[in-house]
Amino acid sequence: MKILILNFRDLGHPEAGGAEVFTEEVGKRLVEYGHEVTLFASSFGHDGANEASRHGMRIMRDGGKYRVYSKARSYVKHHGSEFDVIIDEINTIPFNSHRASKSTPVIALIHQLARKIWFYEAWFPLSLLGYSVLEPVWLRCYKNVPTITISASTRNDLVRLGFKQVSIVHAGISTTPLPEVPAKDMSPILIFFGRLVKSKGPHHAVSAFKRVQSVFPSAKLWIVGDGYMKRKIVRDNVEGVIFFGKLAQKEKFDLLKKAHILLAPSVREGWGISVMEANSMGTPAIGYDVPGLQDSIINEFTGLRVPANPSALGNAVLRVLQDPSLARYLAANALEWSKEFSWDRTAKEFNSILESSIKN
Repeated sequence: MKILILNFRDLGHPEAGGAEVFTEEVGKRLVEYGHEVTLFASSFGHDGANEASRHGMRIMRDGGKYRVYSKARSYVKHHGSEFDVIIDEINTIPFNSHRASKSTPVIALIHQLARKIWFYEAWFPLSLLGYSVLEPVWLRCYKNVPTITISASTRNDLVRLGFKQVSIVHAGISTTPLPEVPAKDMSPILIFFGRLVKSKGPHHAVSAFKRVQSVFPSAKLWIVGDGYMKRKIVRDNVEGVIFFGKLAQKEKFDLLKKAHILLAPSVREGWGISVMEANSMGTPAIGYDVPGLQDSIINEFTGLRVPANPSALGNAVLRVLQDPSLARYLAANALEWSKEFSWDRTAKEFNSILESSIKN
């Protein structure tokens, strides 16, 4: 099977996130199954249009941040017939490849809807326009396109927009879960990892940490990731906050294994890969009660979900730190929960949907 994937970014992009991890982990396994996989993504840096190869996937980059959509549609129009199926991966702005493809079936891959994220990452009035008009209109154009998403939260959002065929394929974990919960340091260690942007809530993590620090002065907050908010958080110079930047997989999981609690104060998520990766290291997550995290965090069982404010987040952390039996209970359940997920399972389910689409 010849597969074309359209995505805003590939994993080599400096701003790559969970969606790109999903694409690469699934893509390289599709190659292992014997398929030919081409990924069309935006160019970045000073390279302009360029190509690369990774894990057997052909990666084509063109168009930059804003022109990648028109470049991808043009590529589909002229080369779409060379493929057996096209994966249109939507990160807010769609490619509309189903309109450019003459005969090749298209499957949409939608990790999450932006919704409130518009108000955190876009200026007014674009934020209001995006939330109220653009996103709903863009997505409704896909309501008859077979769609894959990664959580029940996103599926429900799409069904409310009129989508008729939505399948859930959960994300996997880029490591093997530990056999048992490891011993943790005596001093509390909290960890946040992800892009340091407003919608991910790193500033909320710091505010919650201050509340924890007032009770546990030796507590630490490890921040893993990079983004435009780093400068402000560094400038605030909160004692006990340590920055690690972007890390390789091994170093990231080493930190997750040592941490007591992952903080997940996002506005919304598609699923929460960071939650599952922390769980695989015996580290429960405390996050906001929002779409995506409502799926990855089983409240009062694998972690805690709280109202979306730093005070509630900090109080929930204190509740766990002050109750060792609850901490052990959440950590053990989180570890077992993580064993339900793997990229091998994700890729098999994804491949099954592709093959069914072609047969139909």
